[in-house]
Amino acid sequence: MMSALLITFMLIGQSEKTVSVNYTSTAPRIDGVIEDIWQQADSAYDFVQYEPYETEPPNEKTAVYVLQDDENLYVAFRCYAEKNPPFACYTKDEDYVRVSFDPFGSNTTGYYFLVFASQLAWDGWVLDDGRVWDDSWEGIWYRAAKLFDDRWEVEIKIPFKSIRYKKGLNEWGIQFLRYTCANRETDFWTSITHSQGEHVSEWGTLTNIDPRATGYYFELYPEAYVRIDRNWYDTEPERSDTIETKPSLSLNAKWDITPQTTFNATVYPDFAQIESDPFTLNLGRYPTYLSERRPFFIEGRDIFRMSSFGDMGFFQPLELFYSRRIGKSLNGDAIPIITGMKLTHNSETWNIGALGAYTDDGQYYNYAVGDTVLEPNRGFGIFRIKNRIMETSEIGLLFSGTRVNADTFNYAVGVDAVYRNGVHQFIAQGARSDKDNKQGWAFTSGYYGMLGNIRTMLSAAVFEDSFDVSDVGFVPWAGLKRLRAIAGPYLTFPKGFLQDITITPGLALNEEPGTDDWSTAGFIEIIPHFRNRMGSYISATYGKAHETSWDGEPIEYTARSFNINIWGPLFSQHVELGCWYGYEYNYARDFAAYRGGNWCSFNYSIIPPLSVGFNANLWPEWDTTNTLIQMTSLFRPNITIRFNAYMTFRMTTEFVMLTPGSEFDETDLYTIRTGALFSWNFKPKSWLYIAINDYHARGEDNTLEPQYTIAAVKAKYLLYF
Repeated sequence: MMSALLITFMLIGQSEKTVSVNYTSTAPRIDGVIEDIWQQADSAYDFVQYEPYETEPPNEKTAVYVLQDDENLYVAFRCYAEKNPPFACYTKDEDYVRVSFDPFGSNTTGYYFLVFASQLAWDGWVLDDGRVWDDSWEGIWYRAAKLFDDRWEVEIKIPFKSIRYKKGLNEWGIQFLRYTCANRETDFWTSITHSQGEHVSEWGTLTNIDPRATGYYFELYPEAYVRIDRNWYDTEPERSDTIETKPSLSLNAKWDITPQTTFNATVYPDFAQIESDPFTLNLGRYPTYLSERRPFFIEGRDIFRMSSFGDMGFFQPLELFYSRRIGKSLNGDAIPIITGMKLTHNSETWNIGALGAYTDDGQYYNYAVGDTVLEPNRGFGIFRIKNRIMETSEIGLLFSGTRVNADTFNYAVGVDAVYRNGVHQFIAQGARSDKDNKQGWAFTSGYYGMLGNIRTMLSAAVFEDSFDVSDVGFVPWAGLKRLRAIAGPYLTFPKGFLQDITITPGLALNEEPGTDDWSTAGFIEIIPHFRNRMGSYISATYGKAHETSWDGEPIEYTARSFNINIWGPLFSQHVELGCWYGYEYNYARDFAAYRGGNWCSFNYSIIPPLSVGFNANLWPEWDTTNTLIQMTSLFRPNITIRFNAYMTFRMTTEFVMLTPGSEFDETDLYTIRTGALFSWNFKPKSWLYIAINDYHARGEDNTLEPQYTIAAVKAKYLLYF
């Protein structure tokens, strides 16, 4: 009872924290030194510790100053460091600060700007009331940091024209954060607890904000791209190769019609991947999800998505628009996009977006079917509208579609509703699809919250057999019915090495496509977090499974699995390692048997500009007689050189190896992929890339043979008015 009253008091207290923006006619110089002009600014102070000791006073003082002129917002951090000297390093853990603000008055969505002591920087979106942090957004802003013996200082300049905001709104939500690597301490301006988490709706308030920028903001991105492809082919009497040079020019434009409305357009863009997607071994029933990397689709994608619970795996949202379907890759070549247009609008209560794209046709060899396929011209159209209700909750509608002709199309329309109240969130989503006159529906819902000190997660989903958005979205679970119920104590410890622990038993029920029998499984998850920022995830599952093979035969077996994952700092670097072993259906081999996965990743800073590291995986597979039949292993070493905060060189080689059974002396290289990338951010949103990718794979005679070598130079230059 007392803890509940304390949390309530803290939340009431933090909502009263305000800092005012004072106007300056003289712009501060952004050099990392807080000069006298900042003395006229109001300041935020009285930070509260988040880690390692929740709600305790910080070990060092922090003061943040805020100013504005007609065109820009200025933020300065003075981070006192009398006990722990400031530390900067390009390639390992270092001090940093972050400012986040909600310029829409939405209580759910905002921007964040993070600056390291080395002057490296991140920026991005804060979505779903702080439950999702998206670093894909790239804005125009300026920063500088300087270290002294007893403190370090940061200055940030954010042009009003480079962000969106609600015109006439003179109060924004705002939050400040400081991290000190010496004692791994995180301090927030407003009090944040681990049980509640950081929510946009509970940030402090920035008052007296008055953007006075006039005119329209226009960005023009001319891009020049030269790519040289060398491809090898199986011909008689011996393999042959071809070399092709592919120069291209493209143009992208962004026009902020108002501070809340933006129009984007692209003509013959080059969306060729600078870096290849990493190798993954997929032995399951459903395809692998690939992340979006292309700027045209990244910017504004916060609108074209349905709400989620972040990276919690108990719930999968309906992704009716999966942008990697546009200009998708066939046999390593991206289908050309002729043009694309996008209009988005953000306001205090409404988010609206419309996107259209048109792709070229072509012939491609598809190894999955072993034949040349014709990819026709396609048009794509997406429309999304969301309305905020009850402060932080939302309702919305999304339409997505692609069309070739009257007989070949794929449409979907979905509605979603989200109720949020502090740590509690409930989501309901429903959709209807139509693919070539085959119609189907889907529904999913979920709840996450704290009932006292009991962490509770519930979800339910039903996908009709005929539900299909394969040409425009990513919902591959047609015919699946799913229920999840998870609940257990969340315990916190004010002192000692253990910071908190969650112990959540749960029940999972699935009805897989092709069977009328329900799979049932009980499981338990244990998640401890330690004060040294180490963490672990431990789970075990046991139950009766009912599935179908690829040819539709029913399968029944006892499924069981064990998983442990450990992560945290080691030598001021992040390390992660773990393993999973289970008895499940192996869809690559079409039988139920034991299989597993082991992984480890680590990077080590040799000197501040240079680090080396690796990712390693080992996937063993057994047959139905419990005989080890194959191990697939991956080793991906890398080297990174950061010449400064804006210029980086990275080289990675990926070795994939196959071992028959446990015969390590018979291990064969399956593929070798080498990639090197030099990137230089020479101006805001202006980049120079120089890349090379080389790929070898095992051929019919069981030897490694070259498949392709691609060298590319790409320049992207921002002109803005």
